[in-house]
Amino acid sequence: MVEKELKKGTTTVGLVCKDGVVLATEMRATMGNLIGHKTTQKLFKISDNMGLTVAGLVGDAQMLARWLSAEVKLYELKHGTQMSLKAASTLMANIMNGRRYMPFWVQLLLGGTDSEGSHVYSLDAAGGSIPDKFQTTGSGSPFVYGVLEDRFKENMSVAEGKKLGVRALTAAMKRDSASGDGISMCVIDSKGFQKVSEEEIKKIETTLAD
Repeated sequence: MVEKELKKGTTTVGLVCKDGVVLATEMRATMGNLIGHKTTQKLFKISDNMGLTVAGLVGDAQMLARWLSAEVKLYELKHGTQMSLKAASTLMANIMNGRRYMPFWVQLLLGGTDSEGSHVYSLDAAGGSIPDKFQTTGSGSPFVYGVLEDRFKENMSVAEGKKLGVRALTAAMKRDSASGDGISMCVIDSKGFQKVSEEEIKKIETTLAD
């Protein structure tokens, strides 16, 4: 295996809000006890209406993100409309399930909006696809679930979702050694896929620390 394929370790989170979806990850990649990279991309834009977070082997994750993005773009060109989140999650699940002889060692969150509303799907290495109002993956997920179970509420706004995402990832980064080195976040709503700036994330972190 090349070095890139050995890099792993992650915490990601996806939240369904009343006015969109929030996806967020931390940025550390580990190689055993070694921190292999401190600015790893774990959040990918798939199209204007959907994004993907990845946990697991970096090589597998990057390839699957490129694969899904290409398939979604081909669909949009052929049909002249956006692919639904349910269709995209089914497509990704079928891709992953078709490789039974050597699974993709990843866990994915696919989130976004379509004509039926806002959605987050969790996809496991065997191709299982499960929708829910909030999801988390990776080594720090038990700490994230502790925060989300206590603080998530139905019909929360995107602004509230961003604060909750930062709070949850911060809790994971404090206790999980494979998670850390900053937060990457996006919002997907009626305006499309929007990356949350580092400055805004820092302001949220400051607010939570007060």
